[in-house]
Amino acid sequence: MAELVLKEVGKAYGDVEVLRGINLEITTGELVVFVGPSGCGKSTLLRMIAGLERITSGDFSIDGVRMNDIPPAQRGIAMVFQSYALYPHMTVRDNMAFGMKIAKRPADEINEAVENAARMLQLEPYLDRLPKALSGGQRQRVAIGRAIVRDPKVFLFDEPLSNLDAALRVATRIEIAQLKERMAGSTMVYVTHDQVEAMTLASRIVVLNGGGIEQVGPPLELYEKPANTFVARFIGSPAMNLFDGVVKASGDYTVVSLKNGGTVTLPVPSEGQDKGKEVKLGVRPEDLVPTDGEDAVLVGDVEIVEGLGETTLLHLAPREGEEAPIVKLPGIHRIDRGATIRFTAETSKLHLFDRTGRSFLYRN
Repeated sequence: MAELVLKEVGKAYGDVEVLRGINLEITTGELVVFVGPSGCGKSTLLRMIAGLERITSGDFSIDGVRMNDIPPAQRGIAMVFQSYALYPHMTVRDNMAFGMKIAKRPADEINEAVENAARMLQLEPYLDRLPKALSGGQRQRVAIGRAIVRDPKVFLFDEPLSNLDAALRVATRIEIAQLKERMAGSTMVYVTHDQVEAMTLASRIVVLNGGGIEQVGPPLELYEKPANTFVARFIGSPAMNLFDGVVKASGDYTVVSLKNGGTVTLPVPSEGQDKGKEVKLGVRPEDLVPTDGEDAVLVGDVEIVEGLGETTLLHLAPREGEEAPIVKLPGIHRIDRGATIRFTAETSKLHLFDRTGRSFLYRN
């Protein structure tokens, strides 16, 4: 369908720079998800691709054609917004067909496109209903169908599930995943603040922060090999635990002495981090397991126990200068508040970051 290329793209409102140095290639058939904290620029970047925001600097192209000054209607892009934006007095059929009617497409072409989209989205029984007779998930499918009938080069989704309740969000997320399979070859860009959506839908995730890109990669790569502490903390729930330490010995292996009293040896070169240099050790809450041995990465007093059924979250008392650690254990565990517990983790599950927050393990 389409290949998107952004080279040194930036956006500024007067003296306020909101995006800078965005370099990204999105290949045909990918579903790329933009994630990041509020205000990081992910929706602005999507709107720049759509042509709804002007590009201040850099170049954006689709299939090799520069799009900076091309109007939105001529870019071959269809956008699905957070709001369904359906006409309440029109049937589902008319809502889906409206754009094609405005473009004065032949009636038989319009009917065929609407029928095909309705079949793809399982909306055939609802074509003659008004939006008020539909559930939230069905309305969102109509909005997606309105985009499909245009047969665009690129689909853009701007937090399309955020207005749905939890159950509908899950169901509609699955429907979008199935839609992507049925529309193999379609290029999609998707903005969300929901990690589950990003991890389950994306071919690749783009993590944005402070107007720039922190890391780009497949979901599990970002989970297993975060490039820095920001990505490590942002991807995964609960967030990765970070513990202060210093390099005790360096070389082909790095020995780290932790402020909490533990010592760990990681089979990664220290990359010039001499003995005594400050580092941070990262470990995900789900990778910690109780231990009676001397290999404890974490020793702490339980302050809060959250029994969720399928998992148990333990919130431990924080040490000075560090955030409160969290441990995520599978299943049900009956642990008393105030209990002191020792935890360890497999060496392969540990992450090491230098003083700047860059991972020792990550390679571009």
